[in-house]
Amino acid sequence: MERKHLLSIEELSRGEIEEILETSRGFIEISKRPIKKVPVLRGKTVVNLFFEPSTRTRSSFEIAAKRLSADVMNFSSSVSSVRKGETLKDTVLNLEAMKTDLIIIRHPASGAAKFLTTFCSSSVVNAGDGTHEHPTQALLDGMTVLENKGRLDGMKIVIVGDILHSRVARSDIFLFSKMGSKVVLSGPPPLIPPYFSELPVEVDYNLDRALEGADVVIMLRLQLERMHGGFFPTVREYREKYQLTPERLNRTKPDAIVMHPGPINRGIELAAEVADSGRSVILEQVEKGVAVRMAVLSLLLGGEK
Repeated sequence: MERKHLLSIEELSRGEIEEILETSRGFIEISKRPIKKVPVLRGKTVVNLFFEPSTRTRSSFEIAAKRLSADVMNFSSSVSSVRKGETLKDTVLNLEAMKTDLIIIRHPASGAAKFLTTFCSSSVVNAGDGTHEHPTQALLDGMTVLENKGRLDGMKIVIVGDILHSRVARSDIFLFSKMGSKVVLSGPPPLIPPYFSELPVEVDYNLDRALEGADVVIMLRLQLERMHGGFFPTVREYREKYQLTPERLNRTKPDAIVMHPGPINRGIELAAEVADSGRSVILEQVEKGVAVRMAVLSLLLGGEK
């Protein structure tokens, strides 16, 4: 892969996606060794620049970089000069003055990662920008499906819930459709605006119908912190219509898997019995995330295979 940055799935070709997934497979084995480290990025410096809370993504990137032997700097906006009024550009320029090689950024503003590429010399990885995209989450989702199903083409992928505010949904739509899967969106009409029909998806507001014959179900968290208005009457009504229960799961194929980008709101979008069932691969997604992010860092920084 000859790219310097990873900003979105939309800009990647199918070949580039396949290269990342194939490289990821090689890194899965490293995490199972007694000593989980290789010298692929020794001497490189990676910065985790997070302006929003994160558990899985931030920890996953940190572990991935350290297993590649890179030096890692973790930045937290809550204890930085950002609280004193420092701009994003000045923050990044000061970090770059310390000779960084790659910056991983999560930011509440859509386009923040692309903005960094206009002035900084380091490689940039988008770890989630506003409601735009979250490319490495989609890559690890694709890797999880590939490992469980053996292929991505011909799969029926149903994405359920708060599509409007989900950067994960957008990245997943681009990835799975490019890889030959059929993508179906389901959720309350206000959370799936009409412009989503312009994307390579089908929309079915009836969840029971949408789940028929599904190979993969990706449940999304209700992002109440991003909602400023009445998108549905009550959480209780949302739960009744769109929670994935054992009964609803029976509408899918017998070997269908259940996924979730986290964090899970148990009892709202996902029944506890489903989250803890043998058909849930949510923790496997987290495991695959480390390998996928190792692959991304290695490819962008030109590490040896």
